[in-house]
Amino acid sequence: MPNVQAFFDEATNTVTYLVSDPATHQAALIDPVLDYEPNSGSLSTASVDEILDLAAARGLEIVWALDTHAHADHLSAVDHVRRSTGARAGIGANITRVQATFRPLFNAKDVNPDGSVFDVLFEDNESFRIGELEAKVLYTPGHTPACVSYLIGDSVFVGDTLFMPDYGTARADFPGGDAATLYQSIRRILSLPPEVRIFVGHDYLPESRTKHAWETTVAEQREKNVHVREEVSERDFIAMRTKRDATLAAPRLILPSLQINIRAGRLPPAEDDGETYLKIPVNRLAG
Repeated sequence: MPNVQAFFDEATNTVTYLVSDPATHQAALIDPVLDYEPNSGSLSTASVDEILDLAAARGLEIVWALDTHAHADHLSAVDHVRRSTGARAGIGANITRVQATFRPLFNAKDVNPDGSVFDVLFEDNESFRIGELEAKVLYTPGHTPACVSYLIGDSVFVGDTLFMPDYGTARADFPGGDAATLYQSIRRILSLPPEVRIFVGHDYLPESRTKHAWETTVAEQREKNVHVREEVSERDFIAMRTKRDATLAAPRLILPSLQINIRAGRLPPAEDDGETYLKIPVNRLAG
């Protein structure tokens, strides 16, 4: 049973997880966040450095820096964690599809769409270790074609695939996303034993709740999830998700996020003036 500590980033509603093995004190950091202020273009590592400092104070050795997918709502700090700790950077193998899709959007000629900017590309059902803990990778696409969930002991970290039961599920209208595929991925997660703990990647407060939350269980999701509880059919889910997604705007940070995240959290290379720039493609995401 892993020790799990959550860190909620209010600016992006993202939850970063520090998952550690009680026996060996090895740890993984899942979905770490860079601090980015879009109005000024300011970028810092303050929030993730606080987590790294806390981990060091607890005597934890971070051996993995993991993303569940290429996020469109925050900038990944995976590369900063890797450079700060020597951890290995991991993501699902289908990140190559996302890189191939978005490399042309940013004319990102430095990005090789082979996933090589990460240290490990996980295949479905692949296992790895965090000390004595066995972790298993579950391929759970639908939100994006590259989403994975990490099953570690009695806990599964699902990224954006599922949210808290009173909020529902992720959108499925990004390139390569698909509502039917998302439904099947969710059913795979909900086929785990009922007592398995589910840790979600974001929490957006519904009107019925005033306090952020991020931990639930398979049993609670089966019974109460407003989009995909036990009695919801695949057909009804697809109809709901398609109608809902048609009303959603692009995420506020999608353009800076994707060009960083297909690089495993690295900045684009400096240009001939020595400065680094993020690109805003004009009218490319319209509609």
